[in-house]
Amino acid sequence: MGAFRHSSSLQRVAKQLGDRATLRVLGPDRKGIVAACSDLLNRHGCSIVSSEHYTDYSATPHSMLFQRILFDPEGLRDRSEVKTKVQELERKFGVKTKIDWRDKSPKVAVLVSKHDHCLWELLLRQQAKELDCEIPLIISNHENLRHVADTFQIPYYVFPVTPETKLEQEQAQLALIEAHDIDVIVLARYMQVLSKHFLSRYADSQIINIHHSFLPAFLGGRAYHQAHDRGVKLIGATAHYATLDLDQGPIIAQDVVAVSHRDGPHDFVRKGRGLERNVLVRALQAHLDQCVLVYNTKCVVFSD
Repeated sequence: MGAFRHSSSLQRVAKQLGDRATLRVLGPDRKGIVAACSDLLNRHGCSIVSSEHYTDYSATPHSMLFQRILFDPEGLRDRSEVKTKVQELERKFGVKTKIDWRDKSPKVAVLVSKHDHCLWELLLRQQAKELDCEIPLIISNHENLRHVADTFQIPYYVFPVTPETKLEQEQAQLALIEAHDIDVIVLARYMQVLSKHFLSRYADSQIINIHHSFLPAFLGGRAYHQAHDRGVKLIGATAHYATLDLDQGPIIAQDVVAVSHRDGPHDFVRKGRGLERNVLVRALQAHLDQCVLVYNTKCVVFSD
């Protein structure tokens, strides 16, 4: 009997976590908007699990409100009615909103080159159910990491890229990604600069990149060597949304570790890899949990 109760308890917890939805609000700060959103959900039978909001008073020409409500829609009778009422709030307060019902796990495509540390971390965390997503494919420009994909029984596709074939290969990659109905793309040390054409197809904060420096310092492919040449005392890793401006997209997560004059470039790389793994996972988790609101060049990242 005790084992039966324990199993039922786990099932209830899993159901509660899976049934949670989010409402995100972004726009000019207006009196009453925070209360109006909570009241709307309550009136339609939703239980609010958590609510966070932040006002950026430095924004111009007016202060900006960022709000995230995590709620349980179990008592909700009609989703379409809630959607209609939320649209009415948009018009009344002049804000943008997005409801995510979490009906299914988002699909993630991982792009890699030859470095394997970020790929291993993503796949292990996803297998352990620490990342609520599916990873139906891995794309690379090299054969090197096929054994990692094989370990997790995930299809691995190779598109060798040269300056002459870059656009053609990107088009083939996009066709594959779209065929799998991918929600977010993760560049897990994918050492190719995506073209304007590729980025324009996924411009709405759908591509997450990990960069091996504490941006905005040390852009480009040899960031650790640049940092070593400058004699820095801290190195970092940055996860950001990819944009047309290389390594300058809105930052989701960052971290640093101390280094000294005794550390050579290889030590920088070794220490940095741990940062890259953890920062990338944190950023993807925040994105999957709908904790991120993007405004111009910045991200507001709420806790779940």
